[in-house]
Amino acid sequence: MVAITEFQKIGIGLVGFGLFFLLFGVLLYFDSVLLAFGNILFLTGLTFIIGFRKTSHFFFQRHKFRGSFFFLGGVSLVLCRWPIIGMLVECYGFILLFRSFFPMALGFVLSLVNIPFLNDFLQSGSSMV
Repeated sequence: MVAITEFQKIGIGLVGFGLFFLLFGVLLYFDSVLLAFGNILFLTGLTFIIGFRKTSHFFFQRHKFRGSFFFLGGVSLVLCRWPIIGMLVECYGFILLFRSFFPMALGFVLSLVNIPFLNDFLQSGSSMV
């Protein structure tokens, strides 16, 4: 079993509150204050969970520069009170940053669910790509 440090526990709480404020900000018609607070909490929590060096290494790799630029640019647009445009830019950056992670997450979810028809359909679709 992996030991979780106190900083990682705090980071999990900060990420949870950040996601809550992001969701709440979107539900309240893109309230810029809630979205900005959610973004700050999310990024701070991520830093607490994986550490400052690993966070900076993740965001500033050469092949992830465009995704990091859009994601952090979207965060700064939200902080400058342009919430709708900022969230769109941020979502695009998130997709660019985590594009290599999506197939693994989908495979994990499918292994948990194990729906035969859907599983066969998605496996045949991934072999076409």
